[in-house]
Amino acid sequence: MSTSRTVICLLRNDLRLHDNELFHWAQRNAEYIVPLYCFDPRHYVGTYNYNLPKTGPFRLRFLLESIRDLRNTLLNKGSNLVVRRGKPEEVVADLIKQLGSVSSVAFHEEVTSEELNVEKKVKEVCAKMKVRVHTCWGSTLYHRDDLPFNHMSRLPDVYTQFRKAVEAQSRVRPVFPSPDKLNPLPSGLEEGAIPSAEDLQQTEAVNDPRSAFPCSGGESHALARLKHYFWDTDAVATYKETRNGLIGVDYSTKFAPWLAMGCISPRYIYDQIKQYESKRTANQSTYWVIFELLWRDYFKFVAVKYGNRMFQLKGLQDKSVPWKKDMKLFNAWKEGRTGVPFVDANMRELAMTGFMSNRGRQNVASFLTKDLGLDWRMGAEWFEYLLVDHDVCSNYGNWLYSAGIGNDPRENRKFNMIKQGLDYDGNGDYVRQWVPELQAVRGGDVHTPWTLSTAALSHAQVSLGDTYPTPIVIAPEWSRHANKKPTGMGPSPRGKKGPSHTPKQHRDRGIDFYFSKSKNL
Repeated sequence: MSTSRTVICLLRNDLRLHDNELFHWAQRNAEYIVPLYCFDPRHYVGTYNYNLPKTGPFRLRFLLESIRDLRNTLLNKGSNLVVRRGKPEEVVADLIKQLGSVSSVAFHEEVTSEELNVEKKVKEVCAKMKVRVHTCWGSTLYHRDDLPFNHMSRLPDVYTQFRKAVEAQSRVRPVFPSPDKLNPLPSGLEEGAIPSAEDLQQTEAVNDPRSAFPCSGGESHALARLKHYFWDTDAVATYKETRNGLIGVDYSTKFAPWLAMGCISPRYIYDQIKQYESKRTANQSTYWVIFELLWRDYFKFVAVKYGNRMFQLKGLQDKSVPWKKDMKLFNAWKEGRTGVPFVDANMRELAMTGFMSNRGRQNVASFLTKDLGLDWRMGAEWFEYLLVDHDVCSNYGNWLYSAGIGNDPRENRKFNMIKQGLDYDGNGDYVRQWVPELQAVRGGDVHTPWTLSTAALSHAQVSLGDTYPTPIVIAPEWSRHANKKPTGMGPSPRGKKGPSHTPKQHRDRGIDFYFSKSKNL
């Protein structure tokens, strides 16, 4: 086709134009740029241990929206997104042959084995075909090369030590500017159709009006969300107080799904926080957004340090725990019919929307690993399947943490489902939203239907073991809180929107998960 220099930019979890070093580099090093996305068939098979579907309907819809959005953005810059179905190493080889002018293939480095395997194969293809490979690092807030540890093996095993070292000794690099115009595709190159869920033999996502994440995929939607959350509503200024909410869109930033696919850059979020702090207000809430981005960085670097131990039964601590593989218990958990309403509400929200609050995730993970004693990888793979914001490092890192075999300085952390439900959903509005069979149980009583009198249950039209399950497990410590419920406040209006505010006495509880000395969670 062309004898001029062409660069293929292989895109994976970096579906954006802003702060994207690949485009910045390609623009300076080639006359023609081929932005390429491959629908890799390996992403649409079963998970490693339990053969659950690897990419669920919500994440796939979000991905397809992100691909369409990026194509529109690139078209507006004089370029386009080339889309192919197939393994990246094979697609790249075909394009190198077809174009005859490819001087380099560029991509962002990833950290876990399946992604590294793709990189290895792409490098082998390029070496064979005498094409250079250019790699960048762009998925974290702090660049890998700027960490204050001589080698990744020196990365601390406790988050707080990592955070303090990085905050004191490293700096966040500036964002790459977005190019006004991009060099074009080589002439005659087919753009390729964006497949549908059906084309990929996957089920279509169904909208649920109760969703706390009714947002679309793509860079333009990510940037609009940040503008809304920071500049239009100032919601970021109260993030630390509302971040443990359960109902509505604005109790937390909701950046995670866009971050996971690289539709928004952590450095851009940081840059906007710094601007917000200088123009509006700087407080614990604005800092807390950075604190959470650092957790995301930390799990990514932990994956670099530990490799496949992230996915192994014994975890990072090489600890033998007699995990069970009881499919009956697992099915009750994943389908939201454990008989423990706070767990069931969260699991149903996940199944129906692909989203669950941070507070919910901590609780259902603790319930699966500590109350049911099930193999933590069952939970991790179920989350991998369904979460719209699935990020392999954060998901597996958090599950290891919950299972007590990851980066947790505390031994035997176990959440009390009843105390947590009453602390964060005291009036039971969230439970009633997702467990309609308990709709007529008033106030906090909804968290412990098995403690209600026969008369109270029959008045609420609940028949335990029939209309709603009896609990599959009752932990002894729950009884301490079962009789402290706020009562008589009545159910909230159905379908209530807006933030579910965290009670004042629990506003700092987010930090408890990581640092509290109290065992009474």
